[in-house]
Amino acid sequence: MSRQPEKKGQTEVETTGHVWDGVEELNNPLPRWWVWIFYATIAWGVAYTIAFPAWPMLTRATSGVLGFSTRGQAAEELAAWNERNAALNAELGGMQDLAALAGNADLHGYAVNMGAAVFRANCSQCHGSGAAGVQASGYPSLLDNDWLWGGTIDEIAFTVAHGIRNDQSADARWTQMPAYKDVLLPEEIDAVVNHVLAISGQEHDLAQATAGAELFAANCASCHGEQGEGNHDMGAPTLNDAIWLYGGDAATLRHTVEYARFGVMPAWSEEWRPAGGGLTQAEINAVAAYVHQLGGGE
Repeated sequence: MSRQPEKKGQTEVETTGHVWDGVEELNNPLPRWWVWIFYATIAWGVAYTIAFPAWPMLTRATSGVLGFSTRGQAAEELAAWNERNAALNAELGGMQDLAALAGNADLHGYAVNMGAAVFRANCSQCHGSGAAGVQASGYPSLLDNDWLWGGTIDEIAFTVAHGIRNDQSADARWTQMPAYKDVLLPEEIDAVVNHVLAISGQEHDLAQATAGAELFAANCASCHGEQGEGNHDMGAPTLNDAIWLYGGDAATLRHTVEYARFGVMPAWSEEWRPAGGGLTQAEINAVAAYVHQLGGGE
């Protein structure tokens, strides 16, 4: 026989029908103050969706009768800060000799901080958040003293503005390494690779490296230099140290000799990137100052 719930006393409040361990759940009404607050939140929600952007549509959301926009608010704040910094930006953008920037502590500090923001927004995707590069993809580190096209602050600014091997800027830095797969025999390529391993201080086959020295002098030294010291004017990398753009092991070097490399960097100047996609001269000079002070600038 099921146990009947005990009556604790007469009450006019109905029960919900739930019983647990002999205790009935009463259907007490909510406090009036709570009910009015609940209704107020509903009214507030309706009013909010009318006043502010809220309801999503196919291509946009309802704009709201107040015309408020978080993007518009952000644009106003940016415009206000740009107005405050207009004089600094004009001075920075008009500099013809960026080497002189170090002599102006206030402007240099502003440029480095501004350049850090520009770098994070536009450059870190390839060069890494810390500018250490990504060797497997051929994105160079900006922290060392090996520069393909020169690492002075003015040379960095020019590279940022015009890029490398792109179809945007007429002044883009441009040279092309030939592919030697159909020029040299496989054993000759092995010899050149061993010579590069030798001049970079790595383990190598002495006999092949000796033969490779002659092949290197005939085919590679005109760009990379007789000792593999590289050439900024041609964007030819240094080969006699331990810093590599794509990797310095034998297999990677062999692939580079056989098929060459063709790294591309976009031009960032607004002259070559219309519709607001480019950088102003002040931003270019700022990011050059930031990169230059990271420790690898010449």
